[in-house]
Amino acid sequence: MSFKTPDLCDEFESELGKSVRVVAPMFQRYGGRSSFCGEIVTLKIFEDNSLVREAFGESGKGKVLVIDGGGSLRCALVGDQLAILAAKNGWEGVVVYGCIRDSADINGIDIGVRALDTHPQKSIKKGVGDRNIGVTFGSVTFTPGEWLYADEDGVIVSSKPLL
Repeated sequence: MSFKTPDLCDEFESELGKSVRVVAPMFQRYGGRSSFCGEIVTLKIFEDNSLVREAFGESGKGKVLVIDGGGSLRCALVGDQLAILAAKNGWEGVVVYGCIRDSADINGIDIGVRALDTHPQKSIKKGVGDRNIGVTFGSVTFTPGEWLYADEDGVIVSSKPLL
């Protein structure tokens, strides 16, 4: 599916008004897909990626996982093994308000990834966190069931599908 976030902003700005929201430019690009889009699924976790593995273990066709990791730069929430699992189960992409690791390997996997940065240390595994709740970072609230579009120019969120 081909799109450009600037074109989507221009096309739907007047039609949808504030329902198209632009995420603050804070993310680095990783993964084999430079652009991706899909229905939002959310996780709110902190330095524990147990729920990430659970989510990526399910079918993700047409979906993007948005992880609110509290902006922590102390460990990674997604690594190459989780990215492989996500791609195998059809996830379009993942946005991590936190860090990833194994970035060189992830760059060869057919999935879109946005994250604050990289960190070599893995997270803890206690199974703590929340799923499918609204999460806010980058001046945007990500609500499950809304739509996310990411490309080389940024990340936008819409209450309705734009394509």
